[in-house]
Amino acid sequence: MKVTVDINVLLDVFQKRQPFEAASAQVLSLVASSKLGAVIPAHGLTTLYYLVRKHSKKVNAERAMDRVLAHFEIGNLDSAGWIRARALPRSDFEDAVVAVVAETTGSRYIVTRNVDDFVQSPVPAITPADLLEFLALTP
Repeated sequence: MKVTVDINVLLDVFQKRQPFEAASAQVLSLVASSKLGAVIPAHGLTTLYYLVRKHSKKVNAERAMDRVLAHFEIGNLDSAGWIRARALPRSDFEDAVVAVVAETTGSRYIVTRNVDDFVQSPVPAITPADLLEFLALTP
């Protein structure tokens, strides 16, 4: 199964955000062990680097990039994808881009803590904890 991971899940781990870190870290562990395919939207890479660097050290931001680049597929959009994202009925353009990346990469879910932001998404959203529960129940 392939999922698109919203940046908040990565930040939970790299910034040790409580109480979300544990479930998000388990999802990233599944990705790192190739038990779960994962996509990160390309635009999220610079945001991730910036936020980790801002709240930590440059070396931590560089390690975060190395880990993500080693284990995630990078979801890029062409012009048509950006236009589609712009046309989606969303109040947040960044969420629309995530939704279109998930759609174009064939992701089954968007893994995010902000499920409500993706109610009208073409790809359903699921929290890290709910994804882990779903995977535990799936043979």
